[in-house]
Amino acid sequence: MAHTSSRTTIVFIVVALVCAFVHAFSIEEAEEKLLWDTCLLKISPKCALEIIGALFENLTIPDACCQDLVQEGKMCHDTLIKYIAEKPHLVSHETEYLKKSDALWTHCVSIS
Repeated sequence: MAHTSSRTTIVFIVVALVCAFVHAFSIEEAEEKLLWDTCLLKISPKCALEIIGALFENLTIPDACCQDLVQEGKMCHDTLIKYIAEKPHLVSHETEYLKKSDALWTHCVSIS
């Protein structure tokens, strides 16, 4: 069971990163595209994976990544999570992920 969960997590992370870096999947509006590109530069790839794991796999986020998340800013965090949560295989639980995203933000702000 744990092996299947790990494999699912790895596949999800790879898909999320491909979606984040392939222009065919990028946000179309110029202003949002600029925000997307700007936000990706503010957080390390390791912490991006930790945040994705915390939201979509119920993993624990390290304190150092919480600091990166807060430094990234709420608008960037919301934009990136909403973009990932709107993917066809996740959209049915988008509301749940957005609530988890807000809870994660609140937690990270409280310890930063």
